[in-house]
Amino acid sequence: QVELIESGGGLVRAGASLRLSCAASGRAASARAAGWFRQAPGKGREFLAAINWSTGNTDYGDSVQGRFTISKDNTKNTVYLRLDNLRPEDTAVYICAASRSRTWYLSAKEEYEWDYWGQGTQVTVSS
Repeated sequence: QVELIESGGGLVRAGASLRLSCAASGRAASARAAGWFRQAPGKGREFLAAINWSTGNTDYGDSVQGRFTISKDNTKNTVYLRLDNLRPEDTAVYICAASRSRTWYLSAKEEYEWDYWGQGTQVTVSS
């Protein structure tokens, strides 16, 4: 059974910070990389960040680099996404993903690169 369970979303004011968590179990826990996407109402999924489970190497989407930070805790099979200086336009469902590919980093921004997906956690930022 493959599971990715996100938590940590909520309603915050602009300028606040949040830390999202994604707990992996089953085959997702043995994937090569974990990543975060978000989906706002009426829009497609947007790549935010990814991290290699073994090396810790990271990749970020252009729109959030410098404000969002991805990290991991291998002992807990958990990946985190810290969101700083949140803006109303960051309002979306934040979704965790895992990839089995050895070359995930070549096309991390593409949905087809990711094999497993969580259900998402809602982040709402008020002005």
